[in-house]
Amino acid sequence: MKIKNFLTEKFATAMVELGIPSDCQPSIALSSRPEFGDYQVNGAMKAAKKIDSKPRDLAALIIEKVELSEAVDRLEIAGPGFINIFLSAKFLAKEISKPLVSKLPQKSIKNIVIDHSSPNLAKEMHVGHLRSTIIGDCLARVFEKLGHKVIRQNHMGDWGTQFGMLIAELEQQIEEGNEAEFALNDLEHFYQKAKKHFDEDENFANTAREYVVKLQSGDPYCKSLWEKFINISISHNQNIYEKLNVGLKTEHIKPESSYNDKLAPLVADLMQRNIAVDSDGAKVIFLPELADKNGKPSPMIIEKSGGGYLYSTTDLAAVNYRSENLKADRILYLIDARQSLHMKQVFITARKAGLVANGVSLEHHAFGMMMDESGRPFKTRTGGTVKLNDLLNEATDRARVVVTEKNKELTEDEIRSISTKVGIGAIKYADLSITRTHDYVFNWKTMLSFDGNTAPYLQYAYTRIQSIFRKSDIELEQNVPILLEEKSERSLALQIIQFEETINQVALDCYPHILCSYLYALASQFMHFYETCPILKKNIDVNVQASRLRLCQVTSETLKCGLNLLGIEVMEKM
Repeated sequence: MKIKNFLTEKFATAMVELGIPSDCQPSIALSSRPEFGDYQVNGAMKAAKKIDSKPRDLAALIIEKVELSEAVDRLEIAGPGFINIFLSAKFLAKEISKPLVSKLPQKSIKNIVIDHSSPNLAKEMHVGHLRSTIIGDCLARVFEKLGHKVIRQNHMGDWGTQFGMLIAELEQQIEEGNEAEFALNDLEHFYQKAKKHFDEDENFANTAREYVVKLQSGDPYCKSLWEKFINISISHNQNIYEKLNVGLKTEHIKPESSYNDKLAPLVADLMQRNIAVDSDGAKVIFLPELADKNGKPSPMIIEKSGGGYLYSTTDLAAVNYRSENLKADRILYLIDARQSLHMKQVFITARKAGLVANGVSLEHHAFGMMMDESGRPFKTRTGGTVKLNDLLNEATDRARVVVTEKNKELTEDEIRSISTKVGIGAIKYADLSITRTHDYVFNWKTMLSFDGNTAPYLQYAYTRIQSIFRKSDIELEQNVPILLEEKSERSLALQIIQFEETINQVALDCYPHILCSYLYALASQFMHFYETCPILKKNIDVNVQASRLRLCQVTSETLKCGLNLLGIEVMEKM
């Protein structure tokens, strides 16, 4: 249940029945301290001014009127007119026995398009692709869990000058008598050689540009080579996605080239309607909405003077496709903060040109950068870009050392499986647990720690619960009565019932760290419960033991579900 929604509805009804204007809605929040109850209502003070009453007197009337039956033990007035809500143990026990997420009404289901990852092809993915890939994946999982229809879009960069460079490099390799297929086996190395020749040899650069023109004109030879390069890149990317445990599949790829046929008609239409104008031979859209401090409109070029199209042109075609063809209600872009101006230009133009239907929400969810411990962008020791595959392999290797030290009795297969889950999970959680818009410092020691707000800590909490069940050897029934007599039992139950409203908040704001904070609090509450409430102790009352095992079970289900929404795997033992 969404507890806040439930309480808000009850108090709003009571206030309306008391004649309080409907614009005075109650505000429900979790209490900051246990003595203030579980939740706190704020609204009496504002409403009292409207009806010329004293806040505490009005709060007393609201308490008399609100119908909460068995949901609360008591309601108390605090301070100038706050209402403290103390939920009943019976209500908490009932709520944590329900499914973690309630079924979404059909009318509330949305089509949500998520543009994430979207690397340029012809070279290996690097650490700069990590955040878009995993943040977008987390949001997709959350929306799907809530019951929405999610359409992932991997807007891969499969068009442009780099492919002319690669074709020219391949031709040069063949002329020099080198085996072309061998050169293709290491596309990254091949690309670096092509880039070096392009930067240093004007003749090579001109040849590369000629191949770009041929490719864009549909030359069969160039197209066949282009397809070969694309297939190699996509295969590499899919391997990365599998390692990262993200849900991007080949069917989610909608690359730049898929919009090629739409670009010329789009530009012609924008020119005809005077949304775009000719400026020194280029086709440009000037946006006064984004004018600089001198009042100069922000220019967005959609066709170069030489006749080529840009990212902006493709992005306009893509947003139109997502609105008209995919019938999106929300379109989310997971692109770093440095592209904020570009995204504003695209969104404003899309609205102005009618490329998206009224009511479609266009959202750029920007994110910060991964930094090293000196506060600089994360690079190799030689200053190069860190390849994502290398980072993931190192994570697994480092996790293997930690896992082996923790448990000497694991088999080789177990070590391999657990190390992968711990290592990859650690990298993902270290990223997702930071406020999306912030830069963060990459630190191996912190992220692989079994203490604190880390993936290994949460994974360990889950495995500890599985260990309890193995040791108990009790077949637990689903309808076991839950007894919340101890303070730590009650605190754990209260944390569990906040799961649904937590992921609804993630869906609303698109901040995965909210879920991470919740899961860390849940694991911490469980550890306290485990230390203060015996479960496997001899002579424990069977009903109390069954209740505590059921609490363990619901906690493990919640942890597993929450970690899965982050794209992090759990294991039965560590």
